[in-house]
Amino acid sequence: MARKSYQEKLAELREDILYMSEVVMERLRMGLDALEQKDDTLAREVIEGDGEINRMYLDLEQDCIELLALQQPVASDLRFIAASFKIITDLERIADLAVNLGEYTLDAQEDLFPDVDVQEMGDLTLAMIEDAMIAYDTEDTDACRELADRDDDLDHFAERASEIVVRDLIERELQSPDEVELLLQDVSRLLLTIRDLERVGDHAVNIAARTLYMVENDDELIY
Repeated sequence: MARKSYQEKLAELREDILYMSEVVMERLRMGLDALEQKDDTLAREVIEGDGEINRMYLDLEQDCIELLALQQPVASDLRFIAASFKIITDLERIADLAVNLGEYTLDAQEDLFPDVDVQEMGDLTLAMIEDAMIAYDTEDTDACRELADRDDDLDHFAERASEIVVRDLIERELQSPDEVELLLQDVSRLLLTIRDLERVGDHAVNIAARTLYMVENDDELIY
């Protein structure tokens, strides 16, 4: 295969991955909206749409394999393909976490913890994914390193949110076993939501880490 054609294939891979990221971010936004609005229809749309993301992932995985097999890539191209393969894995896992939000929506009874701002946390994670993908597209290594610092802020946000839930749980006066059961279900669901959004942030950092490796052959953010 001519080098020009090979480079065109690499460019197409990048564009396809950027498109996948847009779909994944849309699904995460839908999952957050479903949770906030207690919209079962929207929640089911997120859950049922997971198959599309999985097919997209498998197609891109095959593209990466074929690009590796077409010819021996130079070092920079090899890093690009390897990083891209890792990035689509992170995007697929973010989509799985969006599905979790849809499932939590279907299980939800009522909002018993108004002091925990899940939507703000969701907005932080969405911004991190978007910025990570922009860094991947533009090969912005400074943005990659900055994202790792932002993840610390997200972790602190998640820790504070969890503390609010636990403190509120301790302070509540419950009247019946049914109340206890309902509250424990809501506590479990909310803590899982916080955990999942924190994991989304981790995946955004993974994307930044792979981009940094791709551009500078620097593995400082890979862990």
